[in-house]
Amino acid sequence: MFSRSLWARQAAPLRRHAFAPLARRSVTTDAASSHAEDIPQEDDKPFTVTLSDESFETYELDPPPYTLQTTKKELKQMYYDMVAIRRMEMAADRLYKEKKIRGFCHLSTGQEAVAVGIEHGINRDDKVITAYRCHGFALMRGGTVKSIIGELLGRREGIAYGKGGSMHMFAPNFFGGNGIVGAQVPVGAGLAFAQQYNEEKATSIILYGDGASNQGQVFEAFNMAKLWNLPAIFGCENNKYGMGTSAARSSALTDYYKRGQYIPGLKINGMDVLATKAAVQYGKEYTTSGKGPLVFEYVTYRYGGHSMSDPGTTYRSREEIQRMRSTHDPIAGLKQKMLDWQVVTEEELKGIDKEARALVDAEVAEAEKMAAPEPTPRILFEDIYVRGSEPRWMRGRTVDETFYY
Repeated sequence: MFSRSLWARQAAPLRRHAFAPLARRSVTTDAASSHAEDIPQEDDKPFTVTLSDESFETYELDPPPYTLQTTKKELKQMYYDMVAIRRMEMAADRLYKEKKIRGFCHLSTGQEAVAVGIEHGINRDDKVITAYRCHGFALMRGGTVKSIIGELLGRREGIAYGKGGSMHMFAPNFFGGNGIVGAQVPVGAGLAFAQQYNEEKATSIILYGDGASNQGQVFEAFNMAKLWNLPAIFGCENNKYGMGTSAARSSALTDYYKRGQYIPGLKINGMDVLATKAAVQYGKEYTTSGKGPLVFEYVTYRYGGHSMSDPGTTYRSREEIQRMRSTHDPIAGLKQKMLDWQVVTEEELKGIDKEARALVDAEVAEAEKMAAPEPTPRILFEDIYVRGSEPRWMRGRTVDETFYY
């Protein structure tokens, strides 16, 4: 039922605020803070949700509407999507601990509302590019659980033929999963430039973490995007920690949505899937109407460590993690909304949970049975060029390694 084949006025100079104390964050991360009334009986009939007054904080920008049109069907799909992503990430966690997944593995447990909210706020013509925690985005962009887990396992039928792993996954109009800190940001600006050049009514969602926010190439991309008024939504997924360093220790300005300076910005409750969707819908309309780029900050939280090799508890307390899990969880927040609004019953929710988990578990089991690629030169050297455009031969490290297509 639910599964997927799955103004710009010039900003004041920074020196004006150089010695001003940083404002305390006021955007909520409460995942169950919106409300709705007059909900229809029909699954596909739209109704209005009123978001929390603390869903957004703006910089040089009118705020998005605090109302959102949705349907019972969409809310159920959003819930299913987040449950499926979390179940898939839990499976990856297990497989890594069993040493079936090797190398780096970065999980997004706790951050599901960002990937799901973005996907529900755009369409398939829009482009998305992100950094390490890409599994949920790959699933939302049309990948399957089997192909994603297969990729993590290094299998031939993985989403990148087993050659990319955790940080390098691709799907239609999804350009990764990128492993170099911040390097995807100028690539994303290039995607937006292509959309503008081709006169496409689409935007590019360009994501990076708070740990990458101080990279010089991020600011270079900001500059180019504003010069050319590209249809780009730069978005910092601020999960509070860049590897093991808190945002307050690494960044002189932790209001990442203000980092564009001359680009308007918006801070969003990234633990609320509805607030995320509303912000992205607004951002798409803004950026595709010729007004230029935006800088978003999705305030979110990761429950696990930076990667599977990081326990995640040496630089923060277990109590902090537990408090976020128990009071700010995006899945529990949407669940509470749907129950309060009588969109679903407890039994229906249990059925959605069961369906999502069963599909994920079945596809994970299939992925584990996939064959590893044969260690042959043909497989090693393929996909360097677009298939069908390969040269007659490819030089290896030595003359003896020359490979003929």
